[in-house]
Amino acid sequence: MVKCQVLMDAMNRIAPKKLAEEWDNPGLLVGSPQQEVARVLICLDVSDEVVEQAIHRDARLIISHHPILFRAIKAVRTDLPIGRRLEKLLKHDIAVFAAHTNLDSALGGVNDVLAEKIGLVDIVPLEAADRMEEDALPALGRMGRLPAPMSAKDFAEHVRSLLPTSAVRLTEAGTHPVQKVALCSGSGADFISKAAFLGADAYVTGDVRYHDAQHAKEAGIHLIDAGHFGTEFPIVHALKTRLEQELGKQAEFVELLEDTESKDFFEVICE
Repeated sequence: MVKCQVLMDAMNRIAPKKLAEEWDNPGLLVGSPQQEVARVLICLDVSDEVVEQAIHRDARLIISHHPILFRAIKAVRTDLPIGRRLEKLLKHDIAVFAAHTNLDSALGGVNDVLAEKIGLVDIVPLEAADRMEEDALPALGRMGRLPAPMSAKDFAEHVRSLLPTSAVRLTEAGTHPVQKVALCSGSGADFISKAAFLGADAYVTGDVRYHDAQHAKEAGIHLIDAGHFGTEFPIVHALKTRLEQELGKQAEFVELLEDTESKDFFEVICE
């Protein structure tokens, strides 16, 4: 066993809290730093199904990407989903730690994993792509290139085949091929203009709205919506491997488990 604090320290080295956006809520959200932990479950969301996994697998710490508590709550109602989930976590002595936008921005974090997953090379932070100061902090989004150009439709199929999603949505913005690619995991439509300004041929993200797609087409940049889950779930396996490395010899005293059961909330129904 190790104390929860040991795992928190390792996570803070992987995804420093200073990288989190001001509105975010990362860190230890349930439990105590002094809690003894023999098994850790790594996941994207602290859903009811994940909590049941943790109980069944005797994990005393859940490390998630999305914070279980995001906004302040004024009451813990155990007849409502979040209150019921918190009650179950406390009853079974399960702590919860989240690394959210800090893990999005961190080197080797969610966006780097996504960029590498879809085969990009020469990857740099999107927010810093036009001002690569040597002392600049890692930031949200990434820019890279494909080893060889491909059509927008072929690139969209390429992305779909490599991510845990059954479908992607494509907005074509002309006939130009795709080689320079920008991306932001999760919900990153706010960076469409930035990606277009930096000369990206295509932009990959999730949670795209109708007018986001319209904006991308007008800006002349192909847009691929691979979903929030599809663009972020790959971090679960990558984080397990990274955390094992970061713990070093201490990894001998704790078992790291990954959520392999969660699925996208959306199901695509065709014809």
